[in-house]
Amino acid sequence: MVSTAVAMGSSERSKKRVQLWKKAVVQFSLCFVMGFFMGFAPGGKASFFSTNAAALNQSQFSPQPVEMLHLSTTQNDGAGNSKTSSMAETPVEVPARSRELETADILQEGENEAKLVPRRLLIVITPAGSENPAGGVLLRRLAYTLRLVPPPLLWIVVESQTDSSEASEILRKTGIMYRHLVSKENFTEAAAEMEYQRNLALSHIEHHKLSGIVHFAALSNVYDLDFFDELRDIEVFGAWPMASLSANKNKVIMEGPVCDSSQVIGWHLKKVNNETETRSPLHISGFSFNSSILWDPERWGRPSSNQDNSQNSIKFVKEVALEDESKLKGIPQEDCSRIMLWNLNIPVGKIPRYHQRPTPL
Repeated sequence: MVSTAVAMGSSERSKKRVQLWKKAVVQFSLCFVMGFFMGFAPGGKASFFSTNAAALNQSQFSPQPVEMLHLSTTQNDGAGNSKTSSMAETPVEVPARSRELETADILQEGENEAKLVPRRLLIVITPAGSENPAGGVLLRRLAYTLRLVPPPLLWIVVESQTDSSEASEILRKTGIMYRHLVSKENFTEAAAEMEYQRNLALSHIEHHKLSGIVHFAALSNVYDLDFFDELRDIEVFGAWPMASLSANKNKVIMEGPVCDSSQVIGWHLKKVNNETETRSPLHISGFSFNSSILWDPERWGRPSSNQDNSQNSIKFVKEVALEDESKLKGIPQEDCSRIMLWNLNIPVGKIPRYHQRPTPL
């Protein structure tokens, strides 16, 4: 009997094992068949499982309305009296609201950027002349200064026709936006040549209607970099004091306007032989102007019929500037007596030989 019971127990266990294997095989076969046929299903149609999963995700992560939940609790004191107290739960900001705030912040930043006023173009004119043996050295030195000025800046360099390509090579390597003009006229006086080259640059500005603030930068000028930021604030005309330094004389000559804040009320006049000069108090490097006065004079109340600047644009601009000194803006605005520009009058004899240009054969 015992052996018969043991045999029956072992047969029942073997039957259970066979049933478990059958269930496993059936489940595996069903999963395999379903996966096989799902592989042939069109990709554009959402399956039952993906639809349910999407609905589940949407219900879990979609923003829900904010509600004020009032939780009431009942407390029992020792005498059997019950007390009910209510407690309000602080609402939590839902993700949709935060996204709206982020979108509003982005739009506000975009509006602020749209309100930013772009920098004005600075048009710097430099006549290189032909009589300066250290012209290449001084041109490179000035280029290093202008490279530090924030753009936009256009550098117009005018030189006399020559076989040397030194100026062109220097300008190409500066990384500054420039225009290189060549004068074919011959002059016996250096001052007349420089004046002609400046007027040639102004004719170029007028012809191409370049809009910006014009400044005449001599090769011997030395600048405070804040000076160029002040130039961009000029509306029509601007003037400033400048110091002229001479290598032969141990003195500094100050030229330019005398200001009350930014209003010009007088001038520092240079004296020659103990007599005050009668020439224009505007030094060529001591004032700037809006270039549109050249090609759009009616904008500034100047009829085009009165404009006669075909030969001498500089003279025309100076006359317009001095007609009404209220148009002149002294810079810097806070302290017009601050010197931000120095002019170095370096005689040719003081320049070392290794800086001088080789004489063409």
